[in-house]
Amino acid sequence: KNCSRSDRAFRSAQKSRREHRERSQPAHRAQLGPLEKKKDYKERAKKTHQKRDLLQKLREKAALKNPDEFYFAMTNSRRGEDGKHNKVEETKHLSQKQMVNMKTQDIGYLNMKREAEAAVQFPSSPILTL
Repeated sequence: KNCSRSDRAFRSAQKSRREHRERSQPAHRAQLGPLEKKKDYKERAKKTHQKRDLLQKLREKAALKNPDEFYFAMTNSRRGEDGKHNKVEETKHLSQKQMVNMKTQDIGYLNMKREAEAAVQFPSSPILTL
């Protein structure tokens, strides 16, 4: 074989290298669940920082809010079970008298429109006055 010294050293180092194994949870702490590894910690820390940053942004937004700002939607909406604002639908109950009045107005409006269209389609002969 024509192997150099460095090749032999590399091969022997490769053979003697042990596989890295992570430490498991000690038996007396088994009731606490699996041992948290670095990747688990990093994921947990990332989520914690995201939540903290979101709360900070919300606090800033609330601090900069104009207290005099008002929209009627603020009084016409309620929060549902999902936590989102939903518009409140108000149903107006009309009395029998009001219903009759509205129907009469509707019929009167329709008659007026019908007469206006008829006047445009069939103009009457001009009346001569002497």
